[in-house]
Amino acid sequence: MSHKVTRANEAYTYVAPAHYDVRTTRLHDPEDVEGGQLIMGLSHFLPGGGLEANTNAMEFIYYVVKGEMTVKVDGKEYVLKAGDSIHCGPNTMKEAKNTGIVTAEMLVVLLPPKK
Repeated sequence: MSHKVTRANEAYTYVAPAHYDVRTTRLHDPEDVEGGQLIMGLSHFLPGGGLEANTNAMEFIYYVVKGEMTVKVDGKEYVLKAGDSIHCGPNTMKEAKNTGIVTAEMLVVLLPPKK
């Protein structure tokens, strides 16, 4: 298949390692499209919810759809608000926390390493 449409009610939830006070939903997996590599999800972080400091082999983009997220990357701190994004390479040390007062929505795009 060369394309896939995911309707809002078709997204599935999953437990993401090192995350807390968050509902993570998966919109697209690499298996969705022949030869595909991308993963895309939408995460809903409660105020105070976040991602513990960690690293993995995936390149990623975080795009804040709603609310505010404080993201630390390689020791530098960035406050991202709706419309802001950050793109990081593989094996980047990162952590994130909803420092706002409303649930934050963050679109997450991941590129796993080539097999």
